[in-house]
Amino acid sequence: MRIRPCGDRAFLAELDSLDAVLALHAALATRRPAGVVDLVPAARTLLVRAADPDAAAAARALIATLDLTAAPQRDDALVEIRVHYDGADLADVAQATGLSVDAVVAAHTGQVWTAAFGGFAPGFTYCVGENDSLTVPRRATPRTSVPAGAVGLAGEFSAVYPRATPGGWQLIGTSPDVLWDAARTPPALVAPGNRVRYVAAREAVTLRPTPAEKAAARPVPADQGLEILTTGAQALVQDRGRPGFADLGVSASGAADRASAAAANTLVGNPPDAALIECVADPSSDALAVRARETLLVAVTGASVRLTLTGPATCAEPPADTPLVLLAGHTLTLGEADAGLRAYLAVRGGLAAGRVLGSAATDLLSGEGPAPLRPGDVLATGRTTGLAAVPLARHATPSLPRHLDARVHLGPRDDWFTPDALTSFLAQRWTVTPRSNRIGMRLAGEPLTRVVTGELRSEGVVAGAVQVPADGQPVVFGPDHPVTGGYPVIAVVADADIDRLAQLPPGSTVRFVRAD
Repeated sequence: MRIRPCGDRAFLAELDSLDAVLALHAALATRRPAGVVDLVPAARTLLVRAADPDAAAAARALIATLDLTAAPQRDDALVEIRVHYDGADLADVAQATGLSVDAVVAAHTGQVWTAAFGGFAPGFTYCVGENDSLTVPRRATPRTSVPAGAVGLAGEFSAVYPRATPGGWQLIGTSPDVLWDAARTPPALVAPGNRVRYVAAREAVTLRPTPAEKAAARPVPADQGLEILTTGAQALVQDRGRPGFADLGVSASGAADRASAAAANTLVGNPPDAALIECVADPSSDALAVRARETLLVAVTGASVRLTLTGPATCAEPPADTPLVLLAGHTLTLGEADAGLRAYLAVRGGLAAGRVLGSAATDLLSGEGPAPLRPGDVLATGRTTGLAAVPLARHATPSLPRHLDARVHLGPRDDWFTPDALTSFLAQRWTVTPRSNRIGMRLAGEPLTRVVTGELRSEGVVAGAVQVPADGQPVVFGPDHPVTGGYPVIAVVADADIDRLAQLPPGSTVRFVRAD
């Protein structure tokens, strides 16, 4: 076993076989150390993510004492998945394996697969066959969109894509079965340990819609709530997210700038995990504008945006970072940002949004949580009884520079890069590109070259991980990042700097400085 650090709150335990990974996962799940948030098994690694550095250190110490010789107890129920073998890569798989198309179908349906682990996306479960007759490499160029229900092969694994997403697996068919439904118990159709049999469907199949675990849309009375007039570049409902479900393929999500979101809630007396609005202050689009349909207490934090309050006999530019009363009919507009990228609008009582796995956070990658806000939406607010008193002092917003030095911990795959690449990674200033979002911040600079050119088996990743794709341009994972990744991570941003990183707009720069 080798321990590879992943920032200051996580690590990869690297082992020599999938069976060893599953044994370690079972042992840690049985004796789960205090403070461990997620355990994410993969082909040769187990990601352990903790709430703080001390909990991570305790988990590392515990691993050395565990007995991994006993076979883990897992649910081996048989799950049948219907497949219509019409995949775009079916003929290519036949050629790569030296089989006919009919023989590929027979090999896929003629063996029992074992669900090894989840990851990548909610309900996406990596299944291992009884033989290696269908072992094929990923596509050289991943597709930008793989349809929901697509059945694919990659390496030794087979899996079904639960929803439309980018992907590089070889597609051999389509399944109508719903692999993930957050309202179902358990939400995943296939759980690790299950035996899976693919059954050929004679006719083409149509994927039925997946029921979403969202509160039924209840009309908000005309004299209540907060109405969305314009959304700006993007407006989402967020809270502290849904940590603890990474082994199901569900990322934590939540507010990108956690400190600013918590400050907004504190200013209106909410608990720090209350649902609120996260918006992107982009000068190229309309601003976020909301209208109060009743008297509301609100606060705006995060990016330094210009506020405008209009309404009956009112026109003012109130300050941010302080409680603000909106009367019925008042419109609050969050204009262009002088600094920063993301602003947070909290309402006393919080937003009464539907929750998925205990959270109202909108996850752009998995599609969990409320849909992105649109003009005309009316948001109900929660109860205000029992909340904290509203503080009188303003919140002191930290400076939001356009050029940031972010501390990083090298690894877990820094040994995949040349010494010159490591020097270049830390020496140059990287530019934030407009293609950045909550899933990942894409950077541009002098490309990084690898010393290891082979394919990395998918393994768990964390928010703040700096992944380097084949083009050598780093991507820093955000709150909606995939749970597992197939490109090497050269470093992980220190947890204390992730909030400031989330406030960098396109065109700003970041330099990485070693924290260790």
